[in-house]
Amino acid sequence: MKKVIITDKAPAAIGPYSQAIEVNGLVYTSGVIPVVPSTGEIPEGVEAQAKQALTNLSNLLQAAGTSMDNVIKTTVFIKEMNDFGKINEIYSTFFGGAFPARSCVEVARLPKDVLLEIEAIAEK
Repeated sequence: MKKVIITDKAPAAIGPYSQAIEVNGLVYTSGVIPVVPSTGEIPEGVEAQAKQALTNLSNLLQAAGTSMDNVIKTTVFIKEMNDFGKINEIYSTFFGGAFPARSCVEVARLPKDVLLEIEAIAEK
């Protein structure tokens, strides 16, 4: 049975999808963008956006009853592959010990013209 996860501590869905779904002990998040949930603002710069997106992801996982420590896999979509190193610096501070498996893809455009989006699969 699947359970819909909703929190106001991460950006609301801007289309016909759920922020996250839990099924069989796993949490699957939708792509999380760097929008400040309380204001709708988007931080300036790739480092600030990476920090906000990962904070939003962490908040979403907490709402689902899990955490960044339980993330198995992430997919990171970035606007500019030249930002890969800067994003990695921020990304590495959100995970302790063993890092999750990850894919990183450069894309032409993201919702709200943000610089990155991240999705995750985590154990409950």
